[in-house]
Amino acid sequence: MTTIRRFCCNDLLRFASVNLDHLTETFNMSFYMTYLARWPDYFNVAEGSGNRIMATYLGLLGNGQWALDEGSRLRNRLVFYVMGKVEGQGESWHGHVTAVTVSSEYRRQQLAKKLMNLLEDISDNIDKAYFVDLFVRASNTPAIKMYEKLGYVIYRRVLCYYSGEEDGLDMRKALSQDVEKKSIIPLKRPVTPDELEYD
Repeated sequence: MTTIRRFCCNDLLRFASVNLDHLTETFNMSFYMTYLARWPDYFNVAEGSGNRIMATYLGLLGNGQWALDEGSRLRNRLVFYVMGKVEGQGESWHGHVTAVTVSSEYRRQQLAKKLMNLLEDISDNIDKAYFVDLFVRASNTPAIKMYEKLGYVIYRRVLCYYSGEEDGLDMRKALSQDVEKKSIIPLKRPVTPDELEYD
């Protein structure tokens, strides 16, 4: 049995191996610390026996703990995380997935789906967000397909979003607050990073 607890500063030194995938965006320590300080409920870690980190979920879980039954397969090491926040105003109030990654040996076990569902549920039911969005490299076909299976649609293309070199796709999933599904009506033209409404 795996339990999820709030992430702490020391955990930053224990989850680097998950970030070795070439498609995973990595950030400096101050970026993670900002998330920990500003959105502590969005930053949680899963532990198994012996208090070894098995996974991190960087998304709002509220004050309660969630349990995952992946303990026997995860072998007491960190294998996946999702990092998110909530932002915007009015009908643009939304959950945002900043990063999601699963170690290569643990893919295709629906671990990312479980954590994405948690972030979506909290964004919808607690924060009353209108949608959840994320950015993905336009060349990352496996991730795009996974997000589409989870109900995300391509809302817009962001030109040169990744390091000024590769386009990103802004994908969105409407939540129950967006009854008319306005948030997922695709834009007809690509945008540049300076046209984005959020940080």
